Amino acid sequence: MIEIFQVDAFTNKAFSGNPAAICILKEPKEESFMQSLAKEMNLSETAFLLEKEDGYSLRWFTPSMEIDLCGHATLASAYVLWENGNLSRDKEAKFYTKSGILKAKLIDNWIQLDFPALSQEPSDPPKGLIEALGIKPIYIGRSKSNYLIQVESEEEVRNMKPNYNEIMNIPMHGVMVTSISKSPEYDFVSRFFAPEAGIFEDPVTGSAHCCLGPYWKDKLGKDIFMAYQASDRGGSLKVQVAGDRVFLSGKAVMIFKGELYYI
Repeated sequence: MIEIFQVDAFTNKAFSGNPAAICILKEPKEESFMQSLAKEMNLSETAFLLEKEDGYSLRWFTPSMEIDLCGHATLASAYVLWENGNLSRDKEAKFYTKSGILKAKLIDNWIQLDFPALSQEPSDPPKGLIEALGIKPIYIGRSKSNYLIQVESEEEVRNMKPNYNEIMNIPMHGVMVTSISKSPEYDFVSRFFAPEAGIFEDPVTGSAHCCLGPYWKDKLGKDIFMAYQASDRGGSLKVQVAGDRVFLSGKAVMIFKGELYYI
C-alpha cells in the first residue's frame, strides 16, 4: 500500500493555490512508474518521497517529464509529513533533490522553504514569444531555464490572453510575466507558463520566485516581499532574498488522502 495525498499549496483555502499530489514510497520505484502516476494524476506536479536516514529523497514529475526544482510540491510535501505524523511539527523537513538539499520549517503557521536564488540576465526572447503572449515588455531577461518579462502594470499581467497554441510550439522551458502590484497588500504580481513541461499556465510557481525575488530586490531595493501569482486559482507567497538563498513561505490545505492499490 502506498499513501497518496492531494494538497493545495500557497493558499489557506481549498480549491485555490497550486494543487500537488504527494506520494510517500516505502521502497524505491522505477522512474517509469513515477512518470505514469504523474500522468494519471494530471496535476502540474506529483512529488515522490522516500525516507532516508536523516531526511527524505524528493523527486518531482509533471504529466510529461521529471523536473529539477518545484516550490509548491516541496511545500506540499513538508505539509504532508507534518500533517500525517511522519515528522514532528517542531522538526525541520530535509529533502535530497536534483537541486541539492532543500529544507522546510514551520514559522508562525507559515511553511518556509529554503531554496537557491536564481539569477537572470538581459536576453532577446525566442521568436514569436512576445506576440503569443500579447504583451508590451519593458524588460526581458533569462535565467538558466526560464524567461522573465516585466510589463508596465498589474492590469497587463492580469488581463493577458496568451495564444497557448503558439506558446506550446516555442522552444523554451517557461516564461514568467511580472509587474509591480497596484495593491498595498503585495509588492509584485506574476504569471507563469511552462510549455516544455506540458503546462499551459501554472497556478502558483514557487521556483519562479527564486528568480523573481532577486530581480525585484535589485529593482525595489528591498529584500522581503509579499507576492501574488495572478492565475485563475491565485496564490500568495512571502519571499525573502538572503544572498544566494531565497526563503519562500506559504500555507497549504489538504484536499484528500488515499491509497494506491494498483502498483
